[in-house]
Amino acid sequence: MSRLAGRYEIVRQLGGGGFAITFLARDDLQPSKPLCVVKQLRPNHTHPRIVEFFKKEAAILERLGKHPQIPRLLAHFSENQNLYIVQEFIPGQDLSAEIMRGKYLSEDEVIKLIHEVLLILRFVHQQGVIHRDIKPQNIMRRHQDGKIFLIDFGAVKEIASQMVNSQGNITSTVAIGTPGYMPNEQKNGKPCLGSDVYALGMVAIQALTGIMPFDLQEDPQTGEIIWRHHAQVSDHLANVLTKMVRRHYSLRYSGAEEILQALIPSSLTPIDNTPNTARLVLQTFQFQIVTVDVQGKITNRRPSQAKFLTEDLGYGISLEIVEILGGRFAMGSPEGEKERYPNEVPQHSVTIQPFFIGKFAVTQEQYQVITGKNPSKFKGAKRPVESVSWDWAIAFCDQLSHKTGKMYRLPTEAEWEYACRAGTTTPFNFGETITTEITNYEGNYTYGSAPKGQYRQQTTEVGSFPPNAFGLYDMHGNVWEWCQDTYHADYKGAPTDGGAWFNENDHRRIVRGGSWFGTPRLCRSALRNRIARDFRYSFVGFRVVL
Repeated sequence: MSRLAGRYEIVRQLGGGGFAITFLARDDLQPSKPLCVVKQLRPNHTHPRIVEFFKKEAAILERLGKHPQIPRLLAHFSENQNLYIVQEFIPGQDLSAEIMRGKYLSEDEVIKLIHEVLLILRFVHQQGVIHRDIKPQNIMRRHQDGKIFLIDFGAVKEIASQMVNSQGNITSTVAIGTPGYMPNEQKNGKPCLGSDVYALGMVAIQALTGIMPFDLQEDPQTGEIIWRHHAQVSDHLANVLTKMVRRHYSLRYSGAEEILQALIPSSLTPIDNTPNTARLVLQTFQFQIVTVDVQGKITNRRPSQAKFLTEDLGYGISLEIVEILGGRFAMGSPEGEKERYPNEVPQHSVTIQPFFIGKFAVTQEQYQVITGKNPSKFKGAKRPVESVSWDWAIAFCDQLSHKTGKMYRLPTEAEWEYACRAGTTTPFNFGETITTEITNYEGNYTYGSAPKGQYRQQTTEVGSFPPNAFGLYDMHGNVWEWCQDTYHADYKGAPTDGGAWFNENDHRRIVRGGSWFGTPRLCRSALRNRIARDFRYSFVGFRVVL
């Protein structure tokens, strides 16, 4: 078997087990003869139903391989009564070299690790796929840049463990997974997204304690894993990991997205009321704050300043992130605010931890240098990127995080309103109304006593209008901005800690700020709107939070 499919020249065997033999090979039909990984699957026989199943599972692997941190599926075929898949070769080392018996990682290292795995796992779960075999051996760190890759999906093992029963149905001969990392429901052949949550939690606990999962004791009464006393870890992270490894899947987080939100406080909560900026180089910029009267006339201009950091994105393009100090504010619209909506109540007190947020909405040049794409209708390097779905915005944050080594994300709805208001309680951060001299919106409509103005019918370059008191531009108008949260009809039961508010059964996501296409009423600080996460409009963009 020196050459397969007339093109894959076997270099050496990498591994072998009950399910498959893995080889390192060269693709002789490619000019550069790149290395690849060939897996010879060993099903009990190549019944047509198994071959059909193989093709379906291979299609799933092809879809997953579109993520930049999952090996691409290059080919799948059958030859000499064997089934083969060919995947991208990732030169690196699996995490069994970092996470091993008797060795432990720091809390910061573990948070960074599981955060990066969760970003990949979120994509996997969004495809409706369960990995089913998360363990250190299936998490790779690429040599060239240290990026994490998720490999060896359970689908590969399932293909290789199939039998056809007497009724012609495909059945798996064994439970897919690895003891110690595999929860009860998976052992019983009924894995769910929460099964991956459990496995990753066990990886994190192993990394913190240096103890192998199967060496940890269980509570004789509840069956829950006992691990906390083995680790030097904050209560917050300990609580997150404990919930990840609960015995019954219904008591765990529902998936990667929910864990990412639960992790946020551990990375943002400061010792005092300033962000952790020890390793960040901050600069100061000057700007002018304007205030308007009830007719929209500018009645006051005053100088101010704020601190920010600059992220170099390459090719002479940078991203400016403004420091926002934490505090408490009244979220929602007060009684008596003109043209308020029922979903803006009840107004409630929210405490916000310090964070950084984009000085501007993400621009087209910033989006393009990170993703290689520009989907915008109204083209312009300094205009906000628009026509991006929520999922695209999330993907941008993920790619930006990987590039910079920092944790970028979308703002929560509470963070967005706090940043927009910048200490004000009026309908707009400029005062009681707005005009098209200071904001880009549909100027044929008015709010309060302001006059009609210009309707530009398109986006404008970021920074074309005055900023608010935090030094943030275009928080009213220009483009709606995606937030993390799913939509709720009002604020009853809303979190008061500034965190994202999720309803996993709702496909809609919150957008804030109004747009060039909207009326001034829709640009108010308290205004909440919702759009299906996969919709793309020329009036919807986003800004990022660090």
